Amino acid sequence: MILPVFKLGTLALKTFCKPIANRLKKEAGLHPKFRQIIINIAQANHRLTTNMQRRIYGHSTDVAIRPLDEEKAVQAAADLLGELFVFSVAGAAVIFEVQRSSRSEARKEEQQRLELEAMKQRDEDLMREVERLRQKLAELEQLAKGRELIGALNFRHAHDSENEKAKST
Repeated sequence: MILPVFKLGTLALKTFCKPIANRLKKEAGLHPKFRQIIINIAQANHRLTTNMQRRIYGHSTDVAIRPLDEEKAVQAAADLLGELFVFSVAGAAVIFEVQRSSRSEARKEEQQRLELEAMKQRDEDLMREVERLRQKLAELEQLAKGRELIGALNFRHAHDSENEKAKST
C-alpha cells in the first residue's frame, strides 16, 4: 500500500519540479552576475568531467582543455542547475519519508515496549495474588487441621456425655 503511494507521490513531485527547473534554467541565462557564476560552474564541471574521462580511458591529463563557448556553458550549467533542483527535491522527499518511517517505527517499538511492561506488571500482580492465595490456603489448612482436632475432641466429649447419660438411665 505505501509503496505505490510513495511512487505516485515521487512522480507527482518530479512533475511539479520540472517546470520550476525549466524556469530556473531560463532565468539563469538572463541575469548577468548569475550568468557569469553559472558559466564558471559549467567550465569547472567541463574540466572535471574531461579530466575524469581522460583518466578512465588512459589518456594524458596534462593537456590544455578547451573551454566551452559561452552559450554552451550557460546551457550546460542551466541543465545542471535544473537537474540539481529536481534531484534535491527528490532527495528531500526520500529523506522525509525515511524520517517519517523511522518515527513511525519508533512509535511502534515504544508501544510494544509499553505493552510488554504492562504484561510484566500484570504477571507480577498475578504472581503476588497466587502467593497471597497460597498463604490463605495454608492458613485455611491450618485452621481446618485445628478444627478437626477440636471437632474430634468435641465429638469425643459429646460421645462421652451421651454414654454417661445412657448409663445413668
